[in-house]
Amino acid sequence: MAWITPDPEDDAWLVHVRVTPRAKREALDVEGERLRVRLTTPPVDGKANAALCKLLARQFGVAKSAITLVRGARSRDKTLRVSAPKRWPAGLPHPEDPPPP
Repeated sequence: MAWITPDPEDDAWLVHVRVTPRAKREALDVEGERLRVRLTTPPVDGKANAALCKLLARQFGVAKSAITLVRGARSRDKTLRVSAPKRWPAGLPHPEDPPPP
């Protein structure tokens, strides 16, 4: 399984994420089969989930309402659905590109 897979229902992608809250700075990196997302926000009262949705919306060029938490609301491992992304996040590999040598 890749860190991002096409959603079979429509023009959307399922993003598989591992979140690190309370980081020193926000960052996105692909680690294995998950997207590692570092957030400065603490995991209190859903604030980290809201910050995650906001960050992914900014990276994919969509509204926050286009990001849906599918699985893992109270876990570090989450799956989010991104509807009709306008652009690809800079520095992240596209799943249709061949792997580097």
